[in-house]
Amino acid sequence: MQAQLLVSALTLGVALTAIPVQSSHAQIAKVPTLYELQNHEIKVTYSTTSFVGKPLLNYQDQQQKLQFSGDEIRTTDTEIGQLVTVTIYKTVDTGSVTFSLLIPDVNLGNTNEAKIVTNGITTVNRFSTIPVLNQGQRQTYKVTPLFGTAKAVVF
Repeated sequence: MQAQLLVSALTLGVALTAIPVQSSHAQIAKVPTLYELQNHEIKVTYSTTSFVGKPLLNYQDQQQKLQFSGDEIRTTDTEIGQLVTVTIYKTVDTGSVTFSLLIPDVNLGNTNEAKIVTNGITTVNRFSTIPVLNQGQRQTYKVTPLFGTAKAVVF
């Protein structure tokens, strides 16, 4: 009987030591949900969610103010960060212009806000209804440095 109790206690002790315990000082990564970025040409506000549960992106340059939500916003995870892309101009027969925001990995730690520096990429996608005109480089890029804040906001 004593041997059985000893084996049970030993088994319980081994099982308890195998359970990972998080230190009270360990930090859980806090991820931003709102990005406010700008420079002298462009102002962009991007939220990963909203009160209605959809992402939102506001884009403003010297000629236009545009608002995007839900499926109009496309995201792609890459090794250099997340690309958030919207179409800012589109035609039926000459192509389109997209804007992509490069979102870096940010851990807010114990704060709700961090300063960040990143890039916006405006892409001109050339297209023609005449097949022979679709040869050669069909995309050109303009990279725009942006600075601002990444914040943890609860919607």
